[in-house]
Amino acid sequence: MKLKFYGAAGEVTGSNHILEGDGVTLMIDCGFFQGVKVCDDKNMEPFPYDPSTIDAVFVTHAHLDHIGRIPKLLNEGFKGKIYSTPPTREIAKLMFDDTIRVIGREAKADGHEPLYREDAVEKAMAHWEAIPYEQDVGFKDDLRVRFRDAGHILGSAMLEISRKGKKLVYSGDLGNSPAPLLPDTALLSNIDYLVMEAVYGDRVHQDLNLRAQRLEEVIEDTVMRGGTLMIPAFSIERTQDLLFELNEMVEGKKIPEIPIFVDSPLGIKVTKVYSENESYFNKEIRAEIKGGDDIFKFPKLRFTERSQDSIAIKDVQGPKIVIAGSGMSNGGRILHHERNYLSDPKSTLLLVGYQAAGTMGRMLQEGAKTVRIFDENVPVRAKVVVIQGYSAHKDMNALLEFVTVMQDSLKKIFVVHAELGAGLFFAQRVRDYLGINTTVPKSGEVVEIDF
Repeated sequence: MKLKFYGAAGEVTGSNHILEGDGVTLMIDCGFFQGVKVCDDKNMEPFPYDPSTIDAVFVTHAHLDHIGRIPKLLNEGFKGKIYSTPPTREIAKLMFDDTIRVIGREAKADGHEPLYREDAVEKAMAHWEAIPYEQDVGFKDDLRVRFRDAGHILGSAMLEISRKGKKLVYSGDLGNSPAPLLPDTALLSNIDYLVMEAVYGDRVHQDLNLRAQRLEEVIEDTVMRGGTLMIPAFSIERTQDLLFELNEMVEGKKIPEIPIFVDSPLGIKVTKVYSENESYFNKEIRAEIKGGDDIFKFPKLRFTERSQDSIAIKDVQGPKIVIAGSGMSNGGRILHHERNYLSDPKSTLLLVGYQAAGTMGRMLQEGAKTVRIFDENVPVRAKVVVIQGYSAHKDMNALLEFVTVMQDSLKKIFVVHAELGAGLFFAQRVRDYLGINTTVPKSGEVVEIDF
């Protein structure tokens, strides 16, 4: 069979891979290329293949860089089924509904038609089937696909594809286990080929046990200075992790009771999906919930879904915390708060997620003294703090451990979903430490495997 790499090859975003052979063509993810904009101009280009030839699309999880172009795929001829876990399907619908507005605004600003509209999303959801973990989807010649828990975000999955006694795994994004809410990444064995992410293939995260302590310190410091703590956070997983840890701090009286705003309509809706899918949480969290703790509810927490409530946050005097999207400051309500408070030396901007090259979040992370928001130059006088421990991705050591478990059976590894430098660094590390044939495919590359 052939592996074809059409996105997230030598770069982080645009996840899009194809497995093809013996009359079956399966696609894994079809996501947005992202950078300064949510929907980069590259997404407007025609697919480098005929979408009508794809039999099925398997979705690893609901982040836009894994699902963003699926409606475009249907507009251009795809007629097969789309498969994911049930939470991924629920969250994907919320992501699409939110994204239509964003890409509409971006398209208007750029003077062209949006990539797709509501009808394409409706068509995609009509083709979408939810499959639980550990249940096979079968194709001809004994080709079977199974979702395994990736531990990245709610419902995230690795794809374990088996055929004629051999196994190929697409990792999707691998969770930074142990995570506050989710089970650890599932253990795999007897894998012949592995297509794996390495977003942090050249970096080590802060100790997971220290991140809550560091968050507590940042909150106390900002409160002492009387400022606003801004947290650009992804609506899926990062927002819910933060809420859980803030719940622990508030109920344990580790931080002062100050107003905490979740100022993200999408984040609020996704939090509701999390609340309704507690069976996907790890056993410790399920036990807490069974004991009566609402992990997403505590004193002075406010969900500001309406725009007028969001605007009113500015009128709340004294220290406060604002969690808002987008996580890379390349859109969303966080921009309004950054315009209001980045120039305030009493305030703090806390970065808790990956900041892609070219985004304002990356510029702030790298020490920009001035940023441009809504055609206004805003001086950066607020303290900028980075806590890498909140990443939802495995770091280079955890990625190597993930591979080590499978080293006896692995014939070849393909490193994707990483900036080129990080991917090459991690591939060399695997070759040096484990002696496994490991490559970083280029966009458009086609590789034949004995599968």
